Amino acid sequence: MGNKTAIITGITGQDGSHLADLLLEKNYRVIGIVRRISTEPPSRMRRHLWDKVTQFPGDLLDSVSIENAINEFQPDEFYNLAAQSHVGMSWKQPELTSAIDYFGVLNILKAIKLLKPDTRFYQASTSEMFGKVEDEFQNEKSRFYPRSPYAVAKLAAHWLTINYRESYDIHASCGILFNHEGPRRGKDFVTRKITLHVAKHKLGKTDKPLELGNLNSMRDWGYAGDYVRAMWLMLQQDEPDDYVIGTGKSHSVRDFVNAAYAAIGISITWQGEGVDEKGYDSTNGKLLVQVNPKFFRPAEVDLLRADSSKAREKLQWEPEVTFEDLVSMMVEADLKEESN
Repeated sequence: MGNKTAIITGITGQDGSHLADLLLEKNYRVIGIVRRISTEPPSRMRRHLWDKVTQFPGDLLDSVSIENAINEFQPDEFYNLAAQSHVGMSWKQPELTSAIDYFGVLNILKAIKLLKPDTRFYQASTSEMFGKVEDEFQNEKSRFYPRSPYAVAKLAAHWLTINYRESYDIHASCGILFNHEGPRRGKDFVTRKITLHVAKHKLGKTDKPLELGNLNSMRDWGYAGDYVRAMWLMLQQDEPDDYVIGTGKSHSVRDFVNAAYAAIGISITWQGEGVDEKGYDSTNGKLLVQVNPKFFRPAEVDLLRADSSKAREKLQWEPEVTFEDLVSMMVEADLKEESN
């Protein structure tokens, strides 16, 4: 198992840092392609990873840097986790989102085909590609109906990866991952926004209500640490393929809020509907949550729920962390961070 070399793009993100942890445990040499964004190592990596990973300066939009990385390190595996991955931001920066999330993938696939066609490639696809769903559960055969510039770009990259696999016999697999979170999630994502606010409330750092968009939006939430195992397993298979990865259980944003406040011993009572819905502390009646229409998306994805039976059967993959444990883990981590 040892002595393999893997390149990871997006290594400074949530998934990238978890994947680097996993690969280092398996004695890989791990190369992280990093954009020069500052002189300090990123927060998700500073504590334990930065000194164990080889950093290579590069950018998905600079094809020469990708080619240089493949030439220099001759990777056995290449995991593309880099993306403009914030759905809301994709409406504000649609061109940048398309460039990174589609043309960046094209640059990698071209480089692999040209320089090391036996490199095994992982593309991070997303459940957002399903968008406006018709089925109660989504699997590899479900219809795609993307509802944001992010989802459209990701779907194009998904089909591009399949195209290169079928045209050039590249071992390229796509992981259609449903929402996955954890303490390393960026603070601009709704789950981390919730747990960080709850931690600050507990510590008396804020008395303002938490403002959110669509409380009825349903997502299949799992733990990022579980999901990177699935990525690795895909590249260990004899044949490349695409896999849906999720828990099979969906919860609303409201459920997430309830679980986060429950983690600090607070029960919420909800009143009103739509934009007028508010959440109050059941004990003292204090306003804790309210809806702000500015957080609504132009086109909403109402329900996502994974059917990952193929991954469970072929990869022998199972999620280990429950929804409640995930939320508690995130709240505890934010309490610890905010206490320092």
